Amino acid sequence: MKRPALLLAAALLGATTTAAQAPTVEARLVPDSIGIGDTFTLEIDVERDQVQVTEFPLYEDDGNLELVRSLPVDTLSQEGRRLRLRKRYVLQAFSEGRYNLGRPGVLYADKNIVDTLYTADSLRLDVGTFQIDTARQTIHDLKPQRTLPLRAEEFTGYLFGGLFLLLNLAGLLFALRYHLAKRGKHLGDLFRPAPPAPPHVEAIRALEGLHNQKLWQNNRHKAYYSGLTDILRRYLADRYGIGAMEMTSDEIIDAVRPLDLPRKSALELAALLREADLVKFAKATPEAARNEEAYQWAYYFVEETKPVEEQPSAEAEDPLGPTLNDDRHA
Repeated sequence: MKRPALLLAAALLGATTTAAQAPTVEARLVPDSIGIGDTFTLEIDVERDQVQVTEFPLYEDDGNLELVRSLPVDTLSQEGRRLRLRKRYVLQAFSEGRYNLGRPGVLYADKNIVDTLYTADSLRLDVGTFQIDTARQTIHDLKPQRTLPLRAEEFTGYLFGGLFLLLNLAGLLFALRYHLAKRGKHLGDLFRPAPPAPPHVEAIRALEGLHNQKLWQNNRHKAYYSGLTDILRRYLADRYGIGAMEMTSDEIIDAVRPLDLPRKSALELAALLREADLVKFAKATPEAARNEEAYQWAYYFVEETKPVEEQPSAEAEDPLGPTLNDDRHA
């Protein structure tokens, strides 16, 4: 048993003036004779006055006995000011022999008294093992492994099962090829990676995702403006081939001047980059309306500068039109 650190409860009892009877300690093993690997219970009972303080010991494994679990203290009875408490430890033994567990004790504190109270008798545990009657039971060596002939029934089941699975896979493959052929595709198309989205599509997705994070609403202005400018830098790099990821704000503004950009979009880009620099480096805190306006600037900059999709001409839609017109003039 291991004695724990003394509690401060003894000092709190200095104000009491009752001359209470010292606690009594009893202990037992249930059962006191076991086999190897079996568990048993060590029970420690304490009967004391309710103003007295007792602390049960901590059990420490000694190599022969192992603590399985320590159960909480139970209150068995209370008569007036007298309490009867019980602490139980579930232990396990793995070596044969007779063990002397000694006299279990508890720590006791009352007024100016700090002592350890022990049980009257020592506890002993008998751990037995299995006895083999060699007169009736003969110990034999292990028999060698027998080699049996291979029978057809042992592998025909696996053979037919494998053939059935192959036929099903072949049928599924044929159906899949037929389904893809009707749509002008091949099996190899299933394993080709999807083509990357255009830069403006990626930028719009990133902007919407950033807006949904509600960063500036949670006072994370620097993260919000850093996200806006990073998305625009990546868009400029992919859309126009500008090394915007490594450029400063002024360098980006100079780099986009030769480009054929709408004047309003170029001005809003410059204003957004300078606003972001104030937030990131000067710790500025823009108002809510300004934060939302910065998102709108970034969004419409991408929308106004994305590639224009070519619309099919009227002649391409109606290839017979010129022939009909020529016939009509003729």
